[in-house]
Amino acid sequence: MAVGRARPVSELQILPVPSGVGVVGILPQLSEMLDGTAPAALPVPAADERETRRLTDALRPGEPIDDGVALVVATSGTTGVPKGAMLTAAALRASGEATHARLGGPGSWLLALPAHHIAGMQVLLRSALAGTEPVVVDVTGGFDPAALPAAVETMSSRRRYTSLVPTQLVKALDHPGAVAALASLDAVLLGGAATPAPVLQRAQEAGITVVRTYGMSETCGGCVYDGIPLDGARIRIGDDGRVLLGGPMLATGYRGIPDHPAFAEPGWFRTDDSGSLTDGILSITGRLDEAISTGGLTVVPQVVERALNEHPAVRECAVFGLPDERLGRRVTAAVVAESGTLPTLDELRQFVERTLDPTAAPRELHLVDALPLRGPGKVDRRALESRFG
Repeated sequence: MAVGRARPVSELQILPVPSGVGVVGILPQLSEMLDGTAPAALPVPAADERETRRLTDALRPGEPIDDGVALVVATSGTTGVPKGAMLTAAALRASGEATHARLGGPGSWLLALPAHHIAGMQVLLRSALAGTEPVVVDVTGGFDPAALPAAVETMSSRRRYTSLVPTQLVKALDHPGAVAALASLDAVLLGGAATPAPVLQRAQEAGITVVRTYGMSETCGGCVYDGIPLDGARIRIGDDGRVLLGGPMLATGYRGIPDHPAFAEPGWFRTDDSGSLTDGILSITGRLDEAISTGGLTVVPQVVERALNEHPAVRECAVFGLPDERLGRRVTAAVVAESGTLPTLDELRQFVERTLDPTAAPRELHLVDALPLRGPGKVDRRALESRFG
């Protein structure tokens, strides 16, 4: 693989990413990208004109781009305005090579995520690095676990991997054929959002090798696996409990925002997550920008969600704050109930209070058919606030 040849252009180009099996057609361009010989590219969903327009308006393809940038990946941040993480070819290679080293070597990959986001794009890039062609499950109309058995059956190579988000795993666990297919893989990378402990337990009991990943577009996707950084990745906890990440897979910054505070310290990215390091293992406690101030106290939504997810009637949940005249914000829960159950607010409050302070227990409950998502697998709390506020 040749590295370091002159880039043919210095303007950001649009990379339309097809849905379904057509996505394999961009593999040659991705190989050139990893070589450092392709123009810097902005992935956009080829079949979604509205999202393409949103990304191009914000990230300005056709305008000059910093030397060395191979890929500009839009973040799925909470503000709704996409930022573009600028990733070099060296960063992408470092990420892919470290992933394969941790998993036991290169192999074939199953793509079951939208490929214009970093998690799906990394499945393609890792395939390009390994010299294999990914097997594709078309998720244009949503994720159907019934498609997994046939797709996994066609995978080649001695080692086989896929990458999913927690909501996909929840669906797959209710489909025996999908469970068997996932259990036959060497690793199922799980990222994009926190995974409820009961879901992990069910997967492990079913023989699925789940690898929990932590990272973001700014770090070429997951750079911490099961709490342990990949080779070269670095973790630091700031004085405010904030997680900082560093290493060769780090973005050079955001397109068009040269002084963004997240990249203020050279070699480090300031995440919006709080966490702790114990014996070198990272634990994420929640997002600093999603904390709920209620009655003068601070409640971290993810902590309450972990407690709620232990309840047998809770399939999925999201916790968020709504305006309250007395408390400032009141803790609110949206719950997807297990089939045949109808959990009540009092029941869930009492359950949460077994392990957490009563302040953290939800004061309002909404039963929903599904949780709104932004990006691949992240709960859209702002959408819930707008819907129920």
